[in-house]
Amino acid sequence: MVSREHKRAALYEKLQLLRSITNSHALNKTSIIVDASKYIEELKQKVERLNQDIVNAQTTSSSSDQTSLPVQVTVETLEKGFLINAFSEKSCPGLLVSVLEAFEDLGLNVLEARVSCADSFRLQAVGGENEEEGESIDAHAVKQAVAVAIKNWSENTENE
Repeated sequence: MVSREHKRAALYEKLQLLRSITNSHALNKTSIIVDASKYIEELKQKVERLNQDIVNAQTTSSSSDQTSLPVQVTVETLEKGFLINAFSEKSCPGLLVSVLEAFEDLGLNVLEARVSCADSFRLQAVGGENEEEGESIDAHAVKQAVAVAIKNWSENTENE
């Protein structure tokens, strides 16, 4: 009997620890476990967002190690749309097409653009949301889409 009571006390202690870690206010075992499961899902989502932020930071990094993703990207929110700047000291054949396809996938209309692709790559574009789409996008989503387009372009050019 002492063994069973000891196991029960240990289980209770572990459940209380789980309850405190997950900030649960539940009192029964099942509810504590359900709250812990939700907490784990939230942590997974945070890890995914952090990993995406790392990819974005690498894309916009101005460090000297830019062989795989040599393009710097900034996105600013305007009254009705976004100002997107992309720059690379190297020429990037085909990158403009990839970025414009990303805009199209987002439902972003290019209202005005200046592009230079001679010795370096420079894109300055003003994009407005397609009002027929209905879904609103933010600057982070635009920057993320451009980063993915650059990454895909980079991988494609490395494979060629």
